[in-house]
Amino acid sequence: MNIKLAQTSNDINQAYQVRMTVFVDEQKVPPDEEVDEHDKTCLHFVGYEDEEPIAASRLRFTDNYGKLERICILKKHRGKSHGTKIIRQMEEVISSKGYRKAKLNAQTHAVKFYQRLGYEVVSGEFMDAGIPHVTMVKHLSE
Repeated sequence: MNIKLAQTSNDINQAYQVRMTVFVDEQKVPPDEEVDEHDKTCLHFVGYEDEEPIAASRLRFTDNYGKLERICILKKHRGKSHGTKIIRQMEEVISSKGYRKAKLNAQTHAVKFYQRLGYEVVSGEFMDAGIPHVTMVKHLSE
């Protein structure tokens, strides 16, 4: 998978396409909850396989951390380490901007995946868009 930082409106639309397929169509998140006010100011990443967009995520910087959000892989492309690749790229960008902490809200079914990448649960369970989540953080090396 080739990951690129979205630079054009076409790139961002491809990220939205993947997100809508995963979160709205598959997980039944209401469309008005999936796209929010942060989409205009955050960095968007798109993962491609054979020039087809298959993965997406976004990154926001707030307080003293980079916040990984909307991480998703199209169903037929899961289980191929694409999630790990996109998260590692996001962590590199966080570090390059001088931040030393990454944070995310993980769907509870994905907690073990994030733990394998070094994230620790720092909250109790809460609901977001009708899906149980927990907050996780990771301290990035210098």
